[in-house]
Order: sequence, then structure tokens, then C-alpha cells
Amino acid sequence: MKKIIAIVLSLCVIFGCAGFAMAADGEIIRDYEVSDKIKNVSVAMAADPTTQAGVSWHTTEDAATAVQFVIAEDYNGTFEGAKTFRGSCEKFQEIYQHKVTLTALEPGTEYLYRVGSDVTNEWSDICSFTTDDSDNNFKFIAITDVQAGNEENFTKASNVMKTAVETMPDADFFAHFGDYVNDCTQEEWDWYFDKFSFAHSSLTHVAAAGNHDGNITNKINHGWFDHMFNLDAAPDECIRAEGVYYAFDYGNAHIVVLNTNDMYPMTVQQTNWLKNEMNSSDAQWKIVFMHRAFYSAGKNLIKPDTIIMREQLLPLFDELDIDLVMAGHDHVYMRTNQVKGDKLVEDVTYVTEEFNGVQTTFAVDPDGACHILPGTAGTKTYSINDYVFDCVFDSNIVAECFSQRDIGDRGIFSTVEIEGGKLVYNAYAVDYETGEKELVDTYAIKKTTEGKASDAATLPTDALSTGIAQIGNFIYRFAKMFFDYLFVIIPKLIINAI
Repeated sequence: MKKIIAIVLSLCVIFGCAGFAMAADGEIIRDYEVSDKIKNVSVAMAADPTTQAGVSWHTTEDAATAVQFVIAEDYNGTFEGAKTFRGSCEKFQEIYQHKVTLTALEPGTEYLYRVGSDVTNEWSDICSFTTDDSDNNFKFIAITDVQAGNEENFTKASNVMKTAVETMPDADFFAHFGDYVNDCTQEEWDWYFDKFSFAHSSLTHVAAAGNHDGNITNKINHGWFDHMFNLDAAPDECIRAEGVYYAFDYGNAHIVVLNTNDMYPMTVQQTNWLKNEMNSSDAQWKIVFMHRAFYSAGKNLIKPDTIIMREQLLPLFDELDIDLVMAGHDHVYMRTNQVKGDKLVEDVTYVTEEFNGVQTTFAVDPDGACHILPGTAGTKTYSINDYVFDCVFDSNIVAECFSQRDIGDRGIFSTVEIEGGKLVYNAYAVDYETGEKELVDTYAIKKTTEGKASDAATLPTDALSTGIAQIGNFIYRFAKMFFDYLFVIIPKLIINAI
């Protein structure tokens, strides 16, 4: 009897531990149900990418919230013995958003995970992500303004992203600089996640809020962006517009993601937080991602929100020694030369060296920042308006500028590769249908000095402490904007028209 019981128990263990088996035709047979209620799975960048990850997904019905994950190298076809983390679930509109933050991960490690319910044993398909190994070499893909309003255009934009992944298959993460959708409906977000699932199921995502992604000033859509991703928002936020701002270290870079929906003008809370973040970092590279762009040849450059933002943030970026600024909003391609004080930095030294087998020209220890508006991955493109930027800044700041309408209405993606003190940027135009790509712009920077933190005092970031300053900021910024319109922009527009 003992032998029979032992045999039965052994068989139970053998078959009970099988996560899935393979049928004769190669089909995966799982011991759990892949639920069609689970959708829109993504992993967002956490405050510490070496040990954390922010997982999010949606369900059509209320359900338990759990993530099971294993180290990819240890995966043997089963999630038996996997770590399980549980999180929060919140109903928003007609969907339920689930958030789980994974912690105590191992640096430089690929993980396999599934999301769903450990109560009903309903799970998603298996996805993956890799933590930062904290060395000084990393790569990422950048896109912006998918902003589609129908399934066909989301498909075209996703073809651009597929070409990006094929071009840089070893990318560590991908960033999107806002306006994922056009009218911010659940249908549009579902289309976006469906078409971009190949990227979200294998890459960590860095998300910036666009004005079309849920904004009370745009079709009075409230709360959408906050319910799409699991983002590690900055603390002490009491007064905040739609979207979040946050920061993280990746390799030897400190990257800040601003919320440019926080406008009219940007709150003192956010600008003080930005100063604290950059001043306290000794990273060699300091990078900013955001939606609205400082430099553009698109129609939005002379709108009040952009004018106010330029006046408020440009001096601050110079003060904080920002190296690279990447943004979206205006659907044209534009890259500046090195800019400081809203002027061209003229005394830049260049050197040509081999970088990964390619002869590359680097700007060596340049002052100022390079500002990039990397076109759009989507199909909604704008015309170039030379008169617009002539009203705001000198055109000699511009290194490269074109409308995607002039290059065959193709989508654009960018890649950034950092190896120690070298940063190489490339931009590619992609045929929406065939995926055929063309290199349309490149730029590189070489830094021979290490980064260092500032000894500046930490500024308050709570609403109470910044309240008086915020009122003064509001009055001053609006007065300055009206002055600029009356005495700078309008006269230049009249002159250009004549």
C-alpha cells in the first residue's frame, strides 16, 4: 500500500509541476488558462531599474491582481515555485487597471513573467523584461506621437516600431514622448496596446504624457494616462495636471521625464523637483524626455503654452547642464546644434573616431544641450513653418529640419546608444507598409569628464511651501507671454507677411 501511495504521489508531483507540455503538432498545452479578459500588459521603468519594475494590465472584469515571475535562465517550462507579487486594482471607466511593482530583482537579469489571477489560475501569455546591469553601456529606442484614431493607422505606426526593434534588437528599453492616441478612448488605447504588444511584452517602457493622452484641456478627458501604465510618480505632488513626472538612473545617465501637461505655467513644484533631481545626481549624462518641444518648425511653437514653457525651462536646462532633450508634440523632424542661452554654441570641437565599426563625428565636451524633435512614428504629419521659428529663435540653431511629408510620408524612429563617455544618436525614416528604412540623421557627443553633483540646497516640492511662489510664477509667466506676443512675435509675423 505504501508503494502504491508513493507511486500515485510521484505521478501527481510530475504532472502537477508541468507548467505546459508540447503536443505532437508543437502546440503549447498549458496547465493554466490564458484569459481573454487580460489585455494591455506592460512593464514601465521604475525608480531603480536595477531591482524594480512596474507591471500594469487591464481586465474587462474585476479580478485578483498577481504577477508570477522567474529568472529566464532558470525557467524549465513551469511557473511552479515562481515568485508571486500582488498589487492593486482600480476601476477606471469600463476597465479595471491592475498594478504590481516588482522589487528585490537582480541587476542585469532577464525575467519571464505572467499576469493575472492566482485565485482562478487565469493568466496572460508569458512576457519578459530585463533589469539594468548598472554598467555604463546601454541602448534605447525612441518614438513619439503615434496619435492614431483608427486601427489601420495604429498598425502603420507599429510597423515603424517593428523596424526599430529589428534595427536595435538588443535595446534595453523604449521611450515614447507622448500622444499615444488621438481622442483618448478605450478603443484607441486597446488598439495601441494590441499593435504594440510585441514591444511591451519584451521591453521596459518609458512613458511621457502627451496632451492627447488624457487632459482636461483636450476634450475634457481626465485620468486616462495615469491608468495606462504603472509609473513611479515623483513624491509630494499635491497640485498636478494630467500625467506624471518621474526620474531614474540608467547606466551612467540620469533621465528625467517631465509632465508638460502641467502648464500655464509649469508648477514650481515640478521645476523645484527637476532642480533637486539634476543637482543631486553625479551621473555623467543628464537627459530630459518630455512632450512639448522647445525647438520646432511646427505650428505649436508660438502657442501660449509653448512660449511659457520656453521662458521657464530654457534657462533652467542651461543651469542644470542638461546634455540631451528629446520631445514630441509637433509632428516634424528637427534637431538643433548645441544650444545655450537660446543661442548657438559656436566654439564646439569635433573629432572623428570609429564607433562600433562606423566612422563617427563627435562633439567633444560641448556646452549646452542638443534638442531633438524626432518626428512621428504615426501617420499624422505637419508642414514646416519657417516663419514660426523665425519669430522665436535664429535659424542657425537648427542642424536638421524637415517635414515627413517631404520624404514620402514615412514614420520615424530614433536610437540612442551610450558607451561610457560616448553618445550616438541615429534617426531612421520607415515606410509604413514595407518597413524599409533609411538613415536620415545622426549626431554624437563625447564627454571626457565625469559627472558631478551640485551642492545646491534642496528645494521644497510640496504645494503648501511652494504656494506663494506658484502665484507669483503664474502672474509673471503670463505677463511675460503677453509681452512677447505684443512686442516680439506679432511684429515679426507682420514683417514676414510683408
